[in-house]
Amino acid sequence: MQKTSYDIVIFLVVVSGLILFLIAFIISILYLYKKKQHSFVQNLEQLKSDHEKAILNTQLEIQEQTFQHISREIHDNISLSLTLAKLQLNTLNWEDKETMQEKVESSVVLLSRSICDLSDISKSLNANIITEHGLLKAIDEEVTQLKQAQLFTVEYTCTGNPVFMEPQTELIIFRIMQESFNNIIKHADAKNVSLQLHYNDVAVTINITDNGIGFDKDMAGKNGAAGLKNIESRTKTVGGKFELKSIPSQGTSITFIIPYSNI
Repeated sequence: MQKTSYDIVIFLVVVSGLILFLIAFIISILYLYKKKQHSFVQNLEQLKSDHEKAILNTQLEIQEQTFQHISREIHDNISLSLTLAKLQLNTLNWEDKETMQEKVESSVVLLSRSICDLSDISKSLNANIITEHGLLKAIDEEVTQLKQAQLFTVEYTCTGNPVFMEPQTELIIFRIMQESFNNIIKHADAKNVSLQLHYNDVAVTINITDNGIGFDKDMAGKNGAAGLKNIESRTKTVGGKFELKSIPSQGTSITFIIPYSNI
């Protein structure tokens, strides 16, 4: 009896430590993110090249949207899981061992989920993978995460001889692809998604196709479709072309062509 109570106390100490670690981790991410954003603003003021300003403005816009994404994820998922875990632990009845064990196990599941969510956020934010390993490695990891989520099947192919571009350009391309996948997750209701990269002598062509519900392009234009406009704007920032095809009830296909000469 005494040993069981001692084990539970140790467990609660460990759980409290994990919660504090998660909070510290979130705060450090937000601090570093804001610090990096401030650095971009300072650099923007010093740049004279219109093209460089356009690139940096796009990166700043991406960072702001990513920051909003972090806030939503923390509020909607991580905060909820931690709150539920806290409530479970606060209502432990030391006299009812069976119920207490169930609540402890439930709290462990919630904390594990929070850790996984934080890990996913960290991976989605990490631009270092672009700098250190390039676009293709980042895409491999993104595809792996999409497959693990099991929201739809993902078929990924890459052909031709890869051309390594400037990290800031590859990062913008990667964020374009992430936003495209986010649009599919939120709106397409797709079962199958295809991602194709092809490197030729003058450009890289990226095609993302889904078999979702599709939409009327004219109606989407009238209703705003901010996500699609962002994708098109970012593609133009890196000197690329953007093509969209969508048929209601049949799916959507987005193609980006990024020429090397503009990189």
